[in-house]
Amino acid sequence: MSRTAAISRKTFETDVSVSIDLDGTGSVAVSTGVGFYDHMLTAFGHHGLFDLEVTTDGDLHVDEHHTVEDTALVLGSAIADALGDRVGIRRYGSATIPMDEAVATAVVDIGGRPYAVIDLPFTTERLGSLGTQMIPHALEAFARTAGCTLNLSATGTNDHHIAEAAFKALAYAVRAAVELDPRRQGLASTKGAT
Repeated sequence: MSRTAAISRKTFETDVSVSIDLDGTGSVAVSTGVGFYDHMLTAFGHHGLFDLEVTTDGDLHVDEHHTVEDTALVLGSAIADALGDRVGIRRYGSATIPMDEAVATAVVDIGGRPYAVIDLPFTTERLGSLGTQMIPHALEAFARTAGCTLNLSATGTNDHHIAEAAFKALAYAVRAAVELDPRRQGLASTKGAT
């Protein structure tokens, strides 16, 4: 059973293409034009063991907002498409990841209910060309289109470490949630529906 997807989205602001294999090896190629975001998405694919290709051409002459948000929307859509009817997956996943003084915890329900609670204590305005306020915004956009409830929080004093621990925790939590459960028959839901 192939759990892959390729999704594209073109607007007046961005042109985004994402392909993903949920059962990959962590082979990643990301190019959004926003260096720190590329670094975070690369960590997400690598640690989630997703084969991931992301290409975004956005209106960076304005700022990074549309590029970052639209990439997150398409990534979430690609994961939702690759999951199909979500039959047989574990549905829930969690991970706590340290990076030096920072620790991030991600808890996900990828059963089709979009919601996000993000608590990342950034103290600087930017990480490279990525505004730190865009990180929670991107994670919320991702959760919306992936059909994922996401609770993600961190502690720490170095914003780079906080962000990186957060994306790695998300990767491990999503990896666990999308994993096929050999004992599961049908949906992981007592309702029998997402």
